[in-house]
Amino acid sequence: MTAGRVLMVLFLLLALYCATDPFKHSAISEFPDFEAYVVDLPPWSQLPVQRDPENRLQKSEIKFMNQVQGPESMAFDPQGRGPYTGVADGRVVFWNGDKWTDFAYTSPNRSDLCDPKPSPLSYLKNEHICGRPLGLRFDKKTGDLYIADAYFGLMKVGPEGGLATSLITEAEGVPFKFTNDLDIDDEGNIYFTDSSKNYQRRNFIQLVFSSETTGRVLKYNPTTKETTVLVRDLQFPNGVSLSKDGSFFVFCEGCMGRLRKYWLKGEKAGTSEVMAILPGFPDNVRTNEKGEFWVAIHCRRSIYGYISAKYPKFRKFILKFPISAKIQYLLQIGGRPHALILKYSPEGKLLEVLEDSQGKVVKAASEVEEKDGKLWIGSVLMPFVAVYKFD
Repeated sequence: MTAGRVLMVLFLLLALYCATDPFKHSAISEFPDFEAYVVDLPPWSQLPVQRDPENRLQKSEIKFMNQVQGPESMAFDPQGRGPYTGVADGRVVFWNGDKWTDFAYTSPNRSDLCDPKPSPLSYLKNEHICGRPLGLRFDKKTGDLYIADAYFGLMKVGPEGGLATSLITEAEGVPFKFTNDLDIDDEGNIYFTDSSKNYQRRNFIQLVFSSETTGRVLKYNPTTKETTVLVRDLQFPNGVSLSKDGSFFVFCEGCMGRLRKYWLKGEKAGTSEVMAILPGFPDNVRTNEKGEFWVAIHCRRSIYGYISAKYPKFRKFILKFPISAKIQYLLQIGGRPHALILKYSPEGKLLEVLEDSQGKVVKAASEVEEKDGKLWIGSVLMPFVAVYKFD
């Protein structure tokens, strides 16, 4: 048999293996209905190339190592105390200046399944039981804390903490599958994201791989108890943050790597537009006192990730290889975790780039909260909080 025929046979065997996945070792083996969708990215040449040559995030202080697992969102109460953060075992905890104390929890069914584990990802299996508080926001008027729990929907807990109360768990008859982030306007309306109607947070990697288009941005009116879908058919919508003047809010499109602006007031009210194209996969966005927007980027998009996003059939074929989801994810991000933080003006101009391109100190970033000359950086994947202090 010639070398060419040998290669052809090997290729056919590989194609057969990927088509059938007989040993269920692939990243999508547990998802028989998995489909990959095209991500409408701009040309590679149009992705932002600005970098931080000093890798300033490497100067961050790592705080609370192994004291908080997967601190997604950083919030300070109306008195400036905190931070408060949601962790992987389903609690919201509070830093009182001396130690972390329990403040609230989202699941009424907590058990020893939620006991301490070695890493944030160790909790994935039981998140739907223990709860997973993601986005946190305080109502500055009442002191109530609003929580976007990935499994239990939009929730609220009073200033004294305790078991959070469920506010809403579905919209238009479609249950929330992955409630992610939120913000509150001066009238008490809550704007929030539901990242998918098919994938739960514990399957967030498969959601990234799929890039399916069932995500929504919604509004909840606490007075009328009505929930309105503002934007639909999104690929992994994530962070939400109101502008300083309340005329619009910004939300992140995870798979597409974009900031999008939704107008609440003025001639454009009720419409949305692209505010900025991002160089990677965004998580949360937060507004500082100047009205600028800090965007946490998990990592830059690699050329491999770009190609696989544009060609879903190729992506699905590769995902059927006997390669773990973790390795497939590392391929998407260029081989290693590396945090990136960007600051934008309200008009969408890139103002600042902070990164740790080698992932030496800050390997991932889920949210950036600016307070008193410091950036408090949380990460859903890490067991610590990073704090960057401006010179």
